[in-house]
Amino acid sequence: MSASDVLHPDGSDFDAFLFAEVGEDRTGVAVTVLSALARLDLEPWTEARELARLGREAAQVRLTGHLEAITDIPALALANRTRAAKLVALLPKRAPPLTLKPREAGTKTVPPGWINWTQMALIGVAVLALILYLAQTG
Repeated sequence: MSASDVLHPDGSDFDAFLFAEVGEDRTGVAVTVLSALARLDLEPWTEARELARLGREAAQVRLTGHLEAITDIPALALANRTRAAKLVALLPKRAPPLTLKPREAGTKTVPPGWINWTQMALIGVAVLALILYLAQTG
């Protein structure tokens, strides 16, 4: 399993959408939907999944809003529903099932079965305490 599969298990389902070009920024760099969403501090695969879950019309409205919010890509100043409709058409017809439920806005979720850093630190402290105890009694 590649690192890409672990980080984005949705794989190629959203690639056509996420890697579609939306224009060039003011420095002449080509911008994809993926990088445009990232510029808005949105997680691209999560947003693509959410857009795919919406009806086509609602997804177009939401994506148009995102594109209009990006100010450093001159071509997006003319972002309209037609452009969004073409991009939304690249989304899969049916979104893959969501395996993680977001908690609150701004918090990160981890796949079930993964140990978070707090749990890892507590385990480390417990192991260290056990080693010190055994060293003193032995």
